[in-house]
Amino acid sequence: MRQLTGMDQPYPIAPEKLAGAPAPRPRLGKLCVAVQAASPREMMDRASAALRDSRFLEFRLDWLAKPASVLPLLAEFLAAHREVTAIATCRRKQFGGNFGGALTAELEILRRAAESGCEIVDLEVESAEEAKPGQLAKFRAGLAAAGAALLVSFHDFSRTKDLEAAAARIEAFAPDFVKVVSTARSLADNLAVLRLIEERSLALHVVAMAMGEEGLLSRVLGPRAGGTFTFASFAEGAETAPGQVSARTLIDLYRFEQLDQATRLFGVAGNPIAHSLSPLMHNTAFRRENVNAAMMPLRARAVDDLLKIVRELPLAGVAVTMPLKQEVLPYLANMDPLTARIGACNTLRTGADGKIYGFNTDVAGVVRPLERRLRLRGAKIGVLGAGGAARAAVFGLVEQGAEVYIVNRTHETAVALARKAKAKALKHAQLAKQQFDVLINTTPCGMTGSKQAMPVEANELHARLVFDMVYNPLETPLLKLARERGMAVVSGLEMFVQQGARQFEIWTGKPAPEAEMYRVVELELRRRRQAEAAREA
Repeated sequence: MRQLTGMDQPYPIAPEKLAGAPAPRPRLGKLCVAVQAASPREMMDRASAALRDSRFLEFRLDWLAKPASVLPLLAEFLAAHREVTAIATCRRKQFGGNFGGALTAELEILRRAAESGCEIVDLEVESAEEAKPGQLAKFRAGLAAAGAALLVSFHDFSRTKDLEAAAARIEAFAPDFVKVVSTARSLADNLAVLRLIEERSLALHVVAMAMGEEGLLSRVLGPRAGGTFTFASFAEGAETAPGQVSARTLIDLYRFEQLDQATRLFGVAGNPIAHSLSPLMHNTAFRRENVNAAMMPLRARAVDDLLKIVRELPLAGVAVTMPLKQEVLPYLANMDPLTARIGACNTLRTGADGKIYGFNTDVAGVVRPLERRLRLRGAKIGVLGAGGAARAAVFGLVEQGAEVYIVNRTHETAVALARKAKAKALKHAQLAKQQFDVLINTTPCGMTGSKQAMPVEANELHARLVFDMVYNPLETPLLKLARERGMAVVSGLEMFVQQGARQFEIWTGKPAPEAEMYRVVELELRRRRQAEAAREA
């Protein structure tokens, strides 16, 4: 009898599954792609598509109106793809699935799935507890006859709590695999999941993760901590659980297959954060420069939650977005002088001493693009807005010797910032009479999804160069107007890449591959724009 192993402990595969097999199956993969569909044929089509990413698939039979109807097609598929390892799941509605049948029907479908070639079946612990001893013994005998292993799972769809107790419930049935899934309500919940994996994985085949956006870390890092495997969807929009990401995202974006204990971990923190382009930009840079590191988005609702992850995971560095840029300041061991003057920090670095140090690279995002185009000392620069983004621009440009004028809808706010930064405040009514070397928009006006009008009218636009910090869309209404009037422009994309390049340098000590960082972000913005246009059409 051939053995298929998940870690060090094998489980048996029936001899009949070997008939005609050209080669032994590989070890159990670390990435299981979950396949759900509305019809048997669609499920098989999706399974075929999923093979481009993994030879380890989960078939969510409970998503079908009649789960048994797919079993003949499933048997054909697995016979034709002997390299595939398959999990069959038919979770009942009362336990978070979609199957409306009784326990007896669930057990029968899973047994038949095993006979169709699925080498693992997933039975929720509640069903195992509900089954009579004789009923469960008969079920397990059927699995053994088919050469299938038993995975017993627990799901908590509301919180992360008492994971050890959940694992103990499962272990009472002595299954081949223990699967514990919770729901993350904070970043710290990932630590509880990873701790469970680390403590149990030496003796058991453990699969554990936290659902929800905050639980991404557990999905990506579970196998690194010793988990047998993790789950992903076969494509975006085809998730079988909250917070699940696609296999392609795990492989390409988070570099899942390269993660090891030596991998330095970084994050981009904020709320919301799911659509941040920082992971794409930095992970591309890490790959390009052969840095063993990975960045992931961190949905941080509170600064103490973020800092707990930074210290205990630990993280080597974090890109910080609003509103955390001010909130992290009291927790820094030290910060660069400009960060202290601005009163905002967008970059954390964990030192060898374990302490957290703060930097502000938003300034570099403004200064670097401009100093490549003109001499900043003595330049007359207008800044539209007086919020967080404006602070970095104003302080940074004043430090470079520029003459900075702040224009804001609430003039008193502009005056307050001007006093702190040693700049000047200008009333909006005076804007049309001014001629600037550079005019910078730091407001969200023009951003995709924003209904705010342009920050200036055509008759108020008098500058040699116009810089818009908004980078989505790539060409904002303001930049379009400036081009039409023959003015040079700088897009927000260049600022985004430059501040990211400075972060890369702080974290790695290496020059950033700016051109490659720019290229991938621009391509992704164009892809998103095309997808949005297709949805609207």
